[in-house]
Amino acid sequence: MSMSPEEIADLVDRLYAAAGAGDWDTANAMLTDDFVAYEADALPMAGAYRGRNGLKDLFARVMGMVDVVGLDRHDLLTGQDSAIAVLTMRFADPSLAPADLCEMFRFRDGKCCEIKPYYYDPATFHAAAKAKAAQGAPVA
Repeated sequence: MSMSPEEIADLVDRLYAAAGAGDWDTANAMLTDDFVAYEADALPMAGAYRGRNGLKDLFARVMGMVDVVGLDRHDLLTGQDSAIAVLTMRFADPSLAPADLCEMFRFRDGKCCEIKPYYYDPATFHAAAKAKAAQGAPVA
């Protein structure tokens, strides 16, 4: 049974809120057992992050690489058991350009089974990772 656009929007917003707050019990309950998040080879966190802890593992890796102060969702386009969130990732250093991206979500049985981000310009993320590494922070 497909989710309504309202159900999809609610799940996406609750998932972002839980992950942003570090509430992994709540976030993981919204993911399927075979959940996977894919990051493109053009990014330093490239790879597939699988299972209920996959999102937590990806989040920890990304936050270890860059200092994110905000992830602003501008729009959410919903389809049948899918959605695309239009986002801006803001970094702590105001001299760094924010990263514009879209995240594609897929859903099954009322839970998220896949997230696949698409960065408009991966160079913005690389610049933020380089800036954090230059501060002496270990890069994951």
